[in-house]
Amino acid sequence: MGVSKIVNRFVTAERALRTAAPDKLLDAVRRVLADEYAAESVDLLLADYGLTVLQPVSVLPHTEEPVSLHNSTAGRAFGAQEPFVESAKDGYTRVQLPVTVRGDRLGVLSVALPDGDVAPDVLGELADIAEVLGHEVVVAERDTDVYMQARRKDRLTLAAEMQWQLLPGRSCARPEFELGAQLEPAYAIYGDNFDWSATADRLMLYVTNGMGEGIEASLLTNLAINALRNARRAGIALPDQAALADQAVYAHYRGRSYLSVLMFDFELSTGRAKVVDAGSPQLLRLRDGVVERVTFEAQLPLGMFEETDYVTQEFQVEPGDRLVFVSDGVYEVASPLGEAYGDAALARAVTSTRLLSAAEVPRAILRELTGHRGQPAPEDDALVVCLDWRGR
Repeated sequence: MGVSKIVNRFVTAERALRTAAPDKLLDAVRRVLADEYAAESVDLLLADYGLTVLQPVSVLPHTEEPVSLHNSTAGRAFGAQEPFVESAKDGYTRVQLPVTVRGDRLGVLSVALPDGDVAPDVLGELADIAEVLGHEVVVAERDTDVYMQARRKDRLTLAAEMQWQLLPGRSCARPEFELGAQLEPAYAIYGDNFDWSATADRLMLYVTNGMGEGIEASLLTNLAINALRNARRAGIALPDQAALADQAVYAHYRGRSYLSVLMFDFELSTGRAKVVDAGSPQLLRLRDGVVERVTFEAQLPLGMFEETDYVTQEFQVEPGDRLVFVSDGVYEVASPLGEAYGDAALARAVTSTRLLSAAEVPRAILRELTGHRGQPAPEDDALVVCLDWRGR
């Protein structure tokens, strides 16, 4: 196939997606793939909040059956982050294409093409179109609820709705690092949270352990995270970010409620980091096959007392390191025999998931946690964040 035809088909698809109404992206990509590739069917499947199923995008009240993330070809493409071509069936070959934006895994584009081998150049074109679709979905979410509605297999509590809207994403990838994070229970979370922001030179990462339940917990976390973002976006250094957020929380709650947070400011070129440990989130490091808990000098949680001063500590991360951050809803969970998950089981889980990508690790550890707990329903938020450091 000529290069000009390939380019023209891609440009046609890109233009169709960029000019489509926010809620009509699926219709637009269906038309283009039918016209340019003779596609018989095209479906967009988005990962649900709990990362258990892929939900087909449809306009409510119409719904379609979800697809398992763990026992399906679409789930295989999502997990491997590679296109997957199914064997020909009923005259058509189905291609599963990951829909991912800068490392944030949104879902899968499923395309049925006329029977026959799918040429590598066609597969590459379709993968590029799926990537453009992902970018357009992220932009479209400012103006429509269609894609956010598709991500939920159950109704979110109001507190969970507020918390998910506060998050930057569930994963992020750059040449220097890869991040993945997950909250449980996904549809009824309270106050645990994570936040990150990267520039050309730095990565700032916050892991928050919330206090309380329901709306009150979510309001407290929203206040603290937005105070931290406000200070960060003003170019203020890490300890002063903590101090200003501390003042904002104390001014509102007067010490009745407070928030634990572990804050990192990484220098991408060297791996040197400044750290503020204001509370209870815990860090484990996997280096050269060995898991060890990393501790810092504990300082007061945000908002516990008026005008607390915070100081930074130094931390060095090396290429190949994996850092796993967990909230107390992970490391304090007891087994039926009374063993806390963080005593030994957590280290075993970090070791057993060492071959998974950073984006897959949090969900895998949370599945291990469910087995340790011995009951499906957790009594507290559980948060896992995984950072793989590659360096420069």
